[in-house]
Amino acid sequence: MRRDEPVAVEIHDLTNDGRGVAELDGQPIFVAGALPDERVWLKLRRRRRGQQEAELVSVIEPSESRVEPQCRYFGRCGGCSLQHLAYEAQLSFKQRAAAEALRRIGGVEPEDWLDPVPSPQWNYRRRARLSARFVPGKQRTLVGFRERAASYVTDMASCPVLEPPLDSALGELAEVVTASSIKDRLPQVEVALGDRSRAIVLRVLDPPTESDIESFQAFGNRHGLDVYLQPAGPGTVKPLGDAAGTLSYSLRDFDVELEFAPTDFVQINAVVNARMVAEVVAAARPQTCDSVLDLYCGLGNFSLPLARHAGSVLGVEGDAGLVTRAARNAERNGIENARFLTADLAKCDWSFMREPWDVVILDPPRTGAEAVVAELGRVAPKRIVYVSCHPATLARDARVLVEKQHYRLRSARVFDMFPHTHHVEVMTCFERGTAS
Repeated sequence: MRRDEPVAVEIHDLTNDGRGVAELDGQPIFVAGALPDERVWLKLRRRRRGQQEAELVSVIEPSESRVEPQCRYFGRCGGCSLQHLAYEAQLSFKQRAAAEALRRIGGVEPEDWLDPVPSPQWNYRRRARLSARFVPGKQRTLVGFRERAASYVTDMASCPVLEPPLDSALGELAEVVTASSIKDRLPQVEVALGDRSRAIVLRVLDPPTESDIESFQAFGNRHGLDVYLQPAGPGTVKPLGDAAGTLSYSLRDFDVELEFAPTDFVQINAVVNARMVAEVVAAARPQTCDSVLDLYCGLGNFSLPLARHAGSVLGVEGDAGLVTRAARNAERNGIENARFLTADLAKCDWSFMREPWDVVILDPPRTGAEAVVAELGRVAPKRIVYVSCHPATLARDARVLVEKQHYRLRSARVFDMFPHTHHVEVMTCFERGTAS
């Protein structure tokens, strides 16, 4: 078959990154935009990373779960991969992906799969890092997410998953950057929205002129945004003009408010994060006599709510700036039984691991918590709550906890932190003891 000749195939599966899977001449073919139970026309493309990919030409017989994407940039923009799949089907797909990873990689299954926690489908994203690029051929700047499987910036004027006002202001922002003297020296825009204040951080490789600054500030004023400039690393972020408002978000169930800096990591989905915090505290079941160790604690997202119920909490984080802000958040909220320290959690020389801990919370990056998990056998907490944004590394670590350290995987639950994407957030609870 010629590479440019369309061929009709049946789609029988969906990969963990949301591509349809077909088979041709005994070989798997991966098709972005295709869904299981569909018959489609496709064209083969060059192999990429050892996989045979194909372009979806048209759908002959659509899946019952296929829906019309709401965003007009879907299919080109790399920000979303599943807008064409009905939302309930997205939740089922994510739970299957998590269960398959635990079973195949970890060789474990939870005693109880709890129902997935859904999200608002639109305007859910309060944090985003967007690319900016001046295109000489178009004589204008593009601001948006990267294109799917490409290094180009998507030409987009709006984004329905961003929280207002950024959802409809990307086109205007691109015009403001285009009109500036540094249009080809501004490669990135970062947005961070709190409950009351909103920030936009412009990464600038050259200093803006006074005229540029006035223009950036005027854009911010029109949309209720505090504008910051970042000439180098995160420590160089400074607001333009008058003092900016304080970014913060509340966890009302625990009477906790957390302040954060514009480039700090916070969970992007405020609604789902609040539900996840409540579920983590419920799963941890801290008592007033318990000592809780919260690893990868960030700003204290779990630490401070846990401290409302536990005897004491220690939060550990590798970023010293986040540790400082976590301690300030504890003080600001009148929480005296939480302390924080900075440590590299990829290494194993930790004095805090020689202390007794009743409950351990893990919320690692995508690389997982391999070094930490290897040490938990010595600590032997009665309960471990592990929140993961990467089911494969969760499964790897779960195998160690179950097979080598004799924990039971009591429960697992998917939280849909990133609707319309293939990203999966999973909370698991491990307990010592025999089955009841």
